[in-house]
Amino acid sequence: MKPSTHSTRQLTADLADKLKSTTLLHPNYPFQPSRFPLFYGWVILGVTTLGILMSIPGQTAGVSVFTDHLLAATGISRLTLSNAYLVGTLTSGLLLPFGGLLLDRFGARITVLIASTWLAVTLCYLSVSDRIATLIANQFPLVSSSTIAVILLTLGFTSLRFSGQGMLTMASRNTLGKWFDRRRGFVSGLSGVFVSFGFAAAPLLLSYCIGAAGWRGAWFSLALVVGGVMGGIGWIFFRDNPEECGLNMDGTTSISLDKTSSSHNAGQRNFTRGDALKTLAFWASTLALSSQALVYTGITFHIVDIGAAAGLSETQAVSLFLPMAVVSTSVGYLIGMASDRLDLKLLYVLMMTAQVLGFSGMANIGVTEFRAIAILALGVSGGCFGTLATVTLPRYFGRAHLGAISGVQMMSMVIASALGPSLLAVFKDQLGSYKPGLYLCCSFPLIISFLLLMSRNPQEELRC
Repeated sequence: MKPSTHSTRQLTADLADKLKSTTLLHPNYPFQPSRFPLFYGWVILGVTTLGILMSIPGQTAGVSVFTDHLLAATGISRLTLSNAYLVGTLTSGLLLPFGGLLLDRFGARITVLIASTWLAVTLCYLSVSDRIATLIANQFPLVSSSTIAVILLTLGFTSLRFSGQGMLTMASRNTLGKWFDRRRGFVSGLSGVFVSFGFAAAPLLLSYCIGAAGWRGAWFSLALVVGGVMGGIGWIFFRDNPEECGLNMDGTTSISLDKTSSSHNAGQRNFTRGDALKTLAFWASTLALSSQALVYTGITFHIVDIGAAAGLSETQAVSLFLPMAVVSTSVGYLIGMASDRLDLKLLYVLMMTAQVLGFSGMANIGVTEFRAIAILALGVSGGCFGTLATVTLPRYFGRAHLGAISGVQMMSMVIASALGPSLLAVFKDQLGSYKPGLYLCCSFPLIISFLLLMSRNPQEELRC
């Protein structure tokens, strides 16, 4: 088994080296980043932010508005669809540690190009998945079209979540983290301004798109944009790190870099994935981000139904994300600046507190005051999430094995996001309400807060 594994790794390494050595993928092709009139990291900030936004079709914020249309087209129940989403997302999550290793091996440029194309193909597939199910059912009449539809949707969700929520997001966040050190929090917060607003506004914008082009047309249009635009941007503008372009992080000269004792990167140890997984800081931060992913995904996936139970129309329910976007945009920028100066675990505890308030407020959105609390608190936790997801791993564990480490963290977040919709659907199915499930979710951030308070930055532990 070991020789086989070694052989596979060697073949992968050889393929990666050959691809990177080609002219089309050389860091100085089709232009030299070092000759830009400004530090190329600012270009990286723009394209990586766009990369995260382009992953929206593979995120729950992008899937949620298509939920009722899929139910109507396939004839399956809401719980069955949630379980298909669960299995698909779980499967994609389990693949992400391997995806992280490939990201380290091949680099962000190739990864973004492939992930964008993969996501586009998946969107086209999902737009006709119910019709494919009907065609197969006609050939095999002993199997119902709904059963076939569930299988096809599960495969589609696996591909959608792995390419969009997983690889495209992970490659974009990691690349941004590699280009900045002292300003990492600031640029992450700046990126979070657009990401938070984009994710919060996505359900409403996609709802309008569906109204104009139909749900199939909306998915097909997204495929053209993601595959054509993001794939091209990934190849033209993405670069894996500043060193391969003859630059330094933050745009500093080599002399000033040596004299910058305040740099977070000074004397920093690069943890391997195995070493990182042994630290409490990794698991505390990962669980905090996963808690947000789990519950917010569940809320987003069922937002129309949650709103209907509280007497809100579909437009009113989806519109809740807009004021959340305003809050998360402002908070994300402030958290970005604060993360360059404060202990990250304090910011994580702030996110946990906001989660408790947000989840409990969402359980009572029929009441105006609780709806306001939900909007404010979920906006705060969302603003914290984007910045902390980018800043934490390079700050704690260095950049050398960032793909491998982030692959495990992304796996945890994806698995958590898989459980969210089904968890809330079970409470709705068994108890007739989402409220008990949302109250249960309030216990998660409370427990995680204790772990966060006990954890320390692994880099600081090494210096003690």
